[in-house]
Amino acid sequence: MTATPIAADAGARRATTGLAVRQIRLGALLLLAVAAGAPAMVAGTYERVTSDPAALAGLGALAGNAAIRTIFGEPIALDEAGGFTVWRLGTVLGAILAVWAVVATTRVTRGEEDHGRWDVLLAGRLPLRQVLFRHLMVIASVPVVAGAAIMVVLLVFGGSDSAGAVVHGAGMALLGLFAAALAALTAQIFSARTAATGTAIAILGAGLLARMAADGVPALGRLRWLSPFGLLEISSAYDRNRVSPLLVLAAATALLYVAVAVVCGRRDVGGGLLPAAAGRRPRLGLLDTVEAFAVRRLLGPLAAWSAGIGAYFLVIGLTSMSLTGFLSDNRVFADRAAQAGFVGLATVQGFVAALFALLAMPVGAFTAVRLGAFMAAESDRRLTLVAAQPLSRLRLLGAETAATLAGAMLLLAVAAVGAWAGVSIVGGDLTLTAALAGTFNALPIVLLCLGAALLAAGLRPSAVIHIGPVPATGGFLLKVIADSSGAPAWVSDLSPYRHTAAVPLVGADWPGVLVMGAVAVVLATAGTSAYLRRDLTG
Repeated sequence: MTATPIAADAGARRATTGLAVRQIRLGALLLLAVAAGAPAMVAGTYERVTSDPAALAGLGALAGNAAIRTIFGEPIALDEAGGFTVWRLGTVLGAILAVWAVVATTRVTRGEEDHGRWDVLLAGRLPLRQVLFRHLMVIASVPVVAGAAIMVVLLVFGGSDSAGAVVHGAGMALLGLFAAALAALTAQIFSARTAATGTAIAILGAGLLARMAADGVPALGRLRWLSPFGLLEISSAYDRNRVSPLLVLAAATALLYVAVAVVCGRRDVGGGLLPAAAGRRPRLGLLDTVEAFAVRRLLGPLAAWSAGIGAYFLVIGLTSMSLTGFLSDNRVFADRAAQAGFVGLATVQGFVAALFALLAMPVGAFTAVRLGAFMAAESDRRLTLVAAQPLSRLRLLGAETAATLAGAMLLLAVAAVGAWAGVSIVGGDLTLTAALAGTFNALPIVLLCLGAALLAAGLRPSAVIHIGPVPATGGFLLKVIADSSGAPAWVSDLSPYRHTAAVPLVGADWPGVLVMGAVAVVLATAGTSAYLRRDLTG
């Protein structure tokens, strides 16, 4: 007995939805863990942080510091655990959620379409618009659940203002939905995933910079209404609990989804609203060897990562004197930071050393993303003809690894130059040599990320992007949770951040550097061996 058309359509819709769930489930679970765990940790430690009356008085002084407002946003309702948590984590979690939404959306829509994997789906009963929105529906559920998780955590730990928890949770969900809609629109406009992802990230980055400028310069305050991050901030959770900014964000999000539906119906499958350039002159540079080609593939992404990291550390340098001056006047914060392992924050060298240590997270993610792109080329069979040539697979992997490592080192240097330039502009005391020493102090953790990514490339190629950043991101979370919960010392010692010194404030921890370097070599060797023994995927 044959299935009815209605039953066949229903089965196709369920299969398409299941495919989308399968493609994002691991990243979604990690995102939800961070979205729920980070606010719980910060809110749970609020009473201990503010138990000292001097600390509570110092929190009020935060509102008057332009550098603090520029980086974290305007401090409001700091007398409640929920308000403090929103101020401390709102921008960071919002950026993480937005970037995840953009990358996931372009990967499972434009990326899958470009690689021809949607050809089979679209040969069935479902048209392009239905396939697209089935995927978007699954992606959109993740920010909604993340916002709900944040709201529940704030209801439990954030104090008596339940309206503040609801406003902030709803705002975070809307921010993720906006980012996903923006990425879906760029994926319809551009015919390449890299262009779609880069454009969406650039727009969100411009919005974040607009929010920072509005907070740092009161005369530019109205810019918040033009930024999704600014709209989230002026909703004033735990203070005025304004709904109107969230309505503006919801309206903008709805318009983007409408635009996606319209543009989707005006383009061909596999193409974009903007056609790819035709008749372009051939570009033959860096095509003579696999090593040169690895560099060529790296240049575009490296430029984008360099711009983002360089701009961030330039801002850090520009605000360094204001922040260190604030900490000098409010010693209780500097003392508590020292207890948490961040010593010397009242000096420029100590302040930049603390932020240079965190540089391992974005640069470690860069190494994982680049090796993940190499594994994607393998699974999409773009490496098949190259591997069939008289070239060893060791040379192919070695070329990609060497180019990735060189790119990571360049990112460390860009961060150093950005911080040095910013500090120099405001008249601070930081030499370029000291800045370079501070950023390259994060190199051992970056090497651990590269080693973890290579291990995943050999054992589970599809998980390279997820496993590679674990030493940096997971190590940082482990250290923070262990220090906040009073866990045994050996638990905290498992984090690589426990074995890095505050360079350039003090000298490098060379035993720790050597041990982490040795572990990275072991991981890389094991991963390379496994890669050479397994078959090509795809």
